Amino acid sequence: MLEFRTCSVFLFYELAVFFVLIYVWFAILFTAKYPPGAFEFVKGFFRWVMRVSAYWMMLMTDVYPPFSGAKIEGHPVEFDVEYPETLSRGWLLLKTFLGQIYAGIPHMFCLMFYALGMYFVSIYVWFYILIKGKYPENVFEFMKGFYRWYLRVLAYWTFMMTDVYPPFSNK
Repeated sequence: MLEFRTCSVFLFYELAVFFVLIYVWFAILFTAKYPPGAFEFVKGFFRWVMRVSAYWMMLMTDVYPPFSGAKIEGHPVEFDVEYPETLSRGWLLLKTFLGQIYAGIPHMFCLMFYALGMYFVSIYVWFYILIKGKYPENVFEFMKGFYRWYLRVLAYWTFMMTDVYPPFSNK
């Protein structure tokens, strides 16, 4: 039942984020600002998706993710991005029409191999947890690094939350 509820909530949350991003795109184009309420809504989506993924797929925590995008102090996996005062209209258009060439393809190519490694490592982790009863710390950092990198790319390229080009790094 957990999977059905989580997937249902995710579907509606993702659909809402899609429509918010259409609004955000035009807001940035005409005002060069990300509407603060929309920014917090999208950031909350990132937080919730990361928590669900860490709990459900990557076994990084036993803390059940609440149906909330609010920041939770002490949660083992957290996402945050600073609100930009202004965003470039030119970068918005460039990311929209040429984003795959200069941002998407290089990062996604590297992240594809990282994700492949995560798949095999997650099999190892499952057995490690089964036998030892704990998550290997170095592997936790490896998994967390993937999410850091991946979410920075999404925040820059897809969700338009920053004009700072993401580094090719999991730090």
